[in-house]
Amino acid sequence: MEQTNEKPVKEKSIRLKAFLAGIIKENPVLVGLLGMCPTLATTKSLESALGMGILVILTLIGSNVLISLLRKIIPSEVKIPCYIIIIATFVTIIKMFSEAFLPELYSSLGVFISLIVVNCIILGRAEAFASKNGPFLSFLDAIGTGLGFTIAMCLMSVIRELLGTGGLTFGVYFPFIPYTSFTPLSEYAIKLFVLPAGGFLTLGCILAVMAFYKNHKEEKRIALEKKRIEELKAKKAAELAAKQALAEEVK
Repeated sequence: MEQTNEKPVKEKSIRLKAFLAGIIKENPVLVGLLGMCPTLATTKSLESALGMGILVILTLIGSNVLISLLRKIIPSEVKIPCYIIIIATFVTIIKMFSEAFLPELYSSLGVFISLIVVNCIILGRAEAFASKNGPFLSFLDAIGTGLGFTIAMCLMSVIRELLGTGGLTFGVYFPFIPYTSFTPLSEYAIKLFVLPAGGFLTLGCILAVMAFYKNHKEEKRIALEKKRIEELKAKKAAELAAKQALAEEVK
């Protein structure tokens, strides 16, 4: 019974790890530094960044699942061209749907929708994960990686739009959202942040904060480890002193 219970727990842990990896530890933008072209170009507004994120998620889901299903059929000699064809097919379908139902978003993103085909994130997950795992795990990996990409994009876009325009605007690219403009900082807007240079500056600041937090966490871990070692040494020394005292009493 214990083995029967351990198996579902282990499978659940594997699935959770596959889902969370792309969001936290293996975030494609903030950790892997992949997909920099759309990250820097489409994060001038929150809506456009969210739109790009959704399109990437849909492409990741379709390509990951299909590549996983065909992983034993595709010859290893031509796997990369096959992956690109599969990804390009899904990108073409998504591009047509976005042009039909979200024309404003399609016009805003422009060529960057087509460039999803050569996005290192999608091809990387196809090669590193989908080609080696089953469809369900590949689906979870696609969702996690896509969410990680979208979260990073939205974080950058919020900072850039707030600093560059003085607020946030909704309903420009998604017609089903009522148009809302919230610009409390319009008098203090810095136009640099909606320019390409602003993208590099924002990304650099976010990475610097993450590196500071990571280093601080590592220093704290090392300090705790040193403290634990010192406590163990003190404990061993006390035990040794007690043994020596007992030996002297016996003598």
